[in-house]
Amino acid sequence: MREIVLDTETTGLDPDAGHRIIEIGCVELDNHVPTNNNLQLYINPQRDIPEESFKVHGLSLDFLNDKPLFGEVVKQFLEFIADAKLVIHNAEFDLKFLNAELARSGHAPIPTDRAIDTVQIARRRFPGAQASLDALCRRFEIDLSERSLHGALLDCQLLAAVYLELMGGRQPGLVLADDKASAAASEALRAARPHRAPRPHTASSAEEEAHARMLEKLKDPIWTR
Repeated sequence: MREIVLDTETTGLDPDAGHRIIEIGCVELDNHVPTNNNLQLYINPQRDIPEESFKVHGLSLDFLNDKPLFGEVVKQFLEFIADAKLVIHNAEFDLKFLNAELARSGHAPIPTDRAIDTVQIARRRFPGAQASLDALCRRFEIDLSERSLHGALLDCQLLAAVYLELMGGRQPGLVLADDKASAAASEALRAARPHRAPRPHTASSAEEEAHARMLEKLKDPIWTR
């Protein structure tokens, strides 16, 4: 099952106000596990980057000025995601930006039903708890030491680890790994165990006599009916 963990960095919060995507990160998953096949695209937004946004991701216009426009990388992006489901943290935000860019470059929008929103999954699993990426990483003890700033690819890699935990860990459904090493280890453990004869569970004569004496002290015991 192929899925793509996806994240974007932008110049602001609203594409309707003229804000643009400046970075796209994608991490490919196979059965919820990263394959190390990633995509990272930096994009020239053709506009300024407000200071408050720069403080979040650290991407400056000087850095992005020589990067391609979205229309120049859109084919590469669409070919990479193909028809896979998209795992996104707060999918509404990223899809709104992506669909604005796709419309601007003459491409069809990405349907909302292609997105798996990890914020919604986290809120169902942990009602009332914080559902930010940082909070979920701390909950699942995922290393955040490299995340001094937001970055689309780094956030995808963290989200991939979070998504795996939200889906039940490396072995969802509590099914033990079916591999040769596990089978060999189980066989060796069985061979090392000494045989034990079954223990008797019937009462001894002494125990039966003690039970009879106890019944004599009771009034109308049910054991004698």
